[in-house]
Amino acid sequence: MVFAYDRDLADRVAGTSALHQQSVERVSTEWTAAIKRDYSHPCIIAWVPINESWGVPNLPSQPRERHYVQALYHLTKTLDPTRPVIGNDGWESVATDIIGIHDYDDQPERIAKRYRADDVLPRLFKRERPGGRLLLLDGTPAGEVPLMLTEFGGIALAAANTWGYAVSDTLEGFARQYERMLNVVRHLGLLSGFCYTQFADTYQEQMGCCVPIGRRRFLSVGLRRRPPDRWRHRTTGPSSCNRREVS
Repeated sequence: MVFAYDRDLADRVAGTSALHQQSVERVSTEWTAAIKRDYSHPCIIAWVPINESWGVPNLPSQPRERHYVQALYHLTKTLDPTRPVIGNDGWESVATDIIGIHDYDDQPERIAKRYRADDVLPRLFKRERPGGRLLLLDGTPAGEVPLMLTEFGGIALAAANTWGYAVSDTLEGFARQYERMLNVVRHLGLLSGFCYTQFADTYQEQMGCCVPIGRRRFLSVGLRRRPPDRWRHRTTGPSSCNRREVS
């Protein structure tokens, strides 16, 4: 399952230094086309029109940028009312069904302390700033929507021309770091869910649990182990998906 955003579109938005009429029109048009194209894809569980304030770097101080994110949120909800929408994922939430947090701290102990469940929300939203940004902007309901760690981990296997948020020299070391982090995140009662970064290597980001399609694929040592029974899901028959259309 994936949180869907158009990577090519996001890269172009990220390269926009200032919000202007042409960028608003282009992004709105291309985003609408992307939703129509992928509306029936069974893996998509949420839409993310803006990621990490790309293209809207002054959200806290510029009402125009906040209105833009809010407009994309409501446009997306209009085109697909069946899925959650995260207006701006990572931080500086303005209009959202899920408060998504990006936190690449490589120390599980700090992650556990930051997101502990005892009276954490006021402290988290006022003082903790993963990425150096506020998590919520004024007007976003702090206690009324689910909180998720939508990007974390980012462990890379050391190699030339690669990059990651943390680095491991061996596959076994990767597995140990991954296991330590997941053991902490999975038990954080504050979170409604999480999304590890990332499933597969992507260009210079060599921090996937698998290598890209087209090359020999592998899973880390930890992921090759037989999972506990409570993690396995069984189906009683073939699954089906009825295609849905939007006009």
